[in-house]
Amino acid sequence: MIDHISVGVSDLERSARFYEATLAPLGLGKLVTRPTTVGFGKRYPELWINLRPGMPPVVSESGCHICLRAKSESEVDAFHKEALGAGGESDGVPGLRPHDRVRYYAAFIRDPDGNRIEAVTFPAGDIVTPR
Repeated sequence: MIDHISVGVSDLERSARFYEATLAPLGLGKLVTRPTTVGFGKRYPELWINLRPGMPPVVSESGCHICLRAKSESEVDAFHKEALGAGGESDGVPGLRPHDRVRYYAAFIRDPDGNRIEAVTFPAGDIVTPR
């Protein structure tokens, strides 16, 4: 359904370093570098960061976040750890999140501009079929 997504950043070099470290545990790497944009993905750029000079920090109440699929709980844990080490902030520690229809393991971080990024995996058998 979605081919790619773009995120605005105020400092392209800082954000490229952040996303390169944070996305590596999920198997995503830096594939394209241009003067005002960097693309990350597995085979083609699926996540772009775009320079927006003078962009104010994203407010926590924006309600927007991007969720990326991880293969395992250990990938979610590594995503969170790398994000914190690269200058991001935790917005939800790694853990199991049970809901009425699905149980999933996820972590939420905020990049240096305040963009909210989640990594998620579904432990085997934890997707509940609706009645």
